[in-house]
Amino acid sequence: MRLLHTSDWHLGQHFMGKTRQAEHQALIGWLLEQVEARQVDAVLIAGDLFDTGTPPSYARELYNQLVVSLHALRVPLLLLAGNHDSVATLNESRELLARLGATVITTAGADPADQLVLLPGRDGNPGCLVGAVPFIRPRDLLQSQAGQSGEDKQRSLQSAIQAHYAAVHEALVERQQELETSLGRRLPLVLTGHLTTVGASASESVREIYVGALEAFPTSAFPPADYIALGHIHRPQKVGGLELIRYSGSPLPLSFDEAGQQKEMLLVDLEAAGLAAVTPLPVPRFQGLAAIRGSLDSLAGPIGAAAALGSPERPTWLEVTVNGDDWLADLPARLEQLTAGWPVDILRIRRARGNEAARLAASPGLTLEELSPDEVFARRLAQEDLDEPQREALTGLYRHILAGMADPAPGP
Repeated sequence: MRLLHTSDWHLGQHFMGKTRQAEHQALIGWLLEQVEARQVDAVLIAGDLFDTGTPPSYARELYNQLVVSLHALRVPLLLLAGNHDSVATLNESRELLARLGATVITTAGADPADQLVLLPGRDGNPGCLVGAVPFIRPRDLLQSQAGQSGEDKQRSLQSAIQAHYAAVHEALVERQQELETSLGRRLPLVLTGHLTTVGASASESVREIYVGALEAFPTSAFPPADYIALGHIHRPQKVGGLELIRYSGSPLPLSFDEAGQQKEMLLVDLEAAGLAAVTPLPVPRFQGLAAIRGSLDSLAGPIGAAAALGSPERPTWLEVTVNGDDWLADLPARLEQLTAGWPVDILRIRRARGNEAARLAASPGLTLEELSPDEVFARRLAQEDLDEPQREALTGLYRHILAGMADPAPGP
């Protein structure tokens, strides 16, 4: 049995005012080619198919196109709702798409059996059993209680999610044993989830799921399975270094800090004995995207390298962080002149000093009231790329100013 594990497509996303429609259209074409070439038995999307609860019409069309095309290839689709997805939006076509081989799981229902999905292989015979757990909303499992502290809410939610996984796993094993008796062979077990686990590495485009409650679900709290397919984190990764617990990551970079990532989907090979192999499948880049940094004098080289990723018809999208010259009031105009003639489109300009100041202000657990003026100056100075003589000169000037403030000149 070969699954294609992917997640976090975010159909309908607008990237700083730019549509991703052409990229998603190309992604679907590429996926269908891979499904055929690599003899994939089923496709699993672990949440966040859409970017918003009210996706634009073209995003819904792409979704329908994916379902119909996979049906034509006789490859079933298992789709889980994520935190960006609207339960109502996915449910409105759920029964219709089921006729085309697409199983859509939107909520963690009261009956764990509702989340058991039997996926067939290409030969039509049962291939694996899936405990299809989507994004779990607190209201699906908990009732709010007055007087609970933040820690109490976090513990309650973690316990409720863990109990739900345990119930789904119990139903999964019971069904597995029934099928083993009738089939004469063991079916591998797969679990899914759309959440943050302990140790997962996120990016700036990942939205916090449980604000003020559950920060991350412990890896040890998952029940045993042959493979655990996760969504929500956009960076592809093993969890805790384990082969069998994986985030596939998003197939497209969804923020500039993902521009340097090699995006991928995962080919998951399962046998009766369990997991046989997980093979990363690199996803091509359908739109040039780059984050570059430097002074105005040093940006020509990085701009040229970024331009090579694009074309006049589809220019590379750029984030430019300027240091050294970031104080210039006409910085946007200078950058526009610098990129003239190159197939690039600057979507965001960042000033290094402003970013560093913001990071200083956002230091966790500290307020300005807790820092002395000397500590504030030392922290800010440490963020500058200066040689020792420059540091000493600035420190001397700082102390001279402080001394003048402490001992002002007498009045007339």
